[in-house]
Amino acid sequence: MPPTNNVTRMLASKGIAFEAHDLPPEKLGGEEAAAFLGVPAEQVFKTIVAVRASGGKPLLALVPAPAQLSLKALGRALDAKLQLATQAQAEKLTGLQTGGISPLALIGKGFDVALDQSALDFETIYLSGGQRGLNVSMSPQDLVALTRAKVMGIADR
Repeated sequence: MPPTNNVTRMLASKGIAFEAHDLPPEKLGGEEAAAFLGVPAEQVFKTIVAVRASGGKPLLALVPAPAQLSLKALGRALDAKLQLATQAQAEKLTGLQTGGISPLALIGKGFDVALDQSALDFETIYLSGGQRGLNVSMSPQDLVALTRAKVMGIADR
């Protein structure tokens, strides 16, 4: 049975339809997670932390597992100069381990969230449940509503 954590409790308390999925406890890449879950890699979204050159809260960008984040596209959309956070920076800024960073675990913490528009091609997408070893699947519309994510073309395929 998948673990229960603050993310799954929050989703349940808000009446959001979701499923929790167990993954191995070690850090998996998005494509490895997709293979383990038996779903197309394009349906699994990885969370990438980007930081503004001017400072301020970092951004959480969700892109499909096989894609890369286009910092240029994201920066243009937000009118900001951005750079990728290192693994150590991402963990320090979010308080979460890489492989478990999730916008669902950071609601109300002031992070801007960007979701690649390809998420809207699916009824259900998969993303980290806020800890290594746990993914959740849910509708992209619910994710946008909960996190106030901006939907935009930010993936380089």
